Amino acid sequence: MTTNPANHPNTGLSGAGLRIGHGYDLHRLDELAPNGQGRPFVLGGVQIPADKGPVGHSDADALLHAVTDSLLGAIGEPDIGQLFPDTDPRHESLDSEEFVVEAMKRVRGRGFGVVNLDATVVCERPKIGPHREAIIANISELLGVEFGAVNVKAKTHEGVDAIGEGLAIEVHCVVLMARINGIQ
Repeated sequence: MTTNPANHPNTGLSGAGLRIGHGYDLHRLDELAPNGQGRPFVLGGVQIPADKGPVGHSDADALLHAVTDSLLGAIGEPDIGQLFPDTDPRHESLDSEEFVVEAMKRVRGRGFGVVNLDATVVCERPKIGPHREAIIANISELLGVEFGAVNVKAKTHEGVDAIGEGLAIEVHCVVLMARINGIQ
């Protein structure tokens, strides 16, 4: 059944100035090439020394993939897999920062800007804490927001399941956006 938007009780809110987007990504971890399929461990655009790396078509940066999906989700755009399919050879080994840059072009084109972003990275190894500030600084720059508007937390799975066994990395991300003054 299709509802007439003019009769919907929240019609006045449909153009509200706030949007929330959620992003999620998961990548298998493997030994680095040539012994395995793992790529260098890049998270939030920062390379981190590790004996295993994510497996993926692009650079497999799970954090930037989740960031991209949260941005796209907030404005109702297709997800990262639809915009940058892993079947397209042009995306092979592509720097995931390019995904975020494209998503931000779309966000700004819709008249929105990022208020804040909160992400949780779940993996056993490598430890994210020593690289947290560099990751936040890089994401802040990509989004065009101050350092304090981005938060990245690191959790483990306490040895439980594939993540806890060090075989995968998982990221959850939420972004809040607001309409930029003067842009409709």
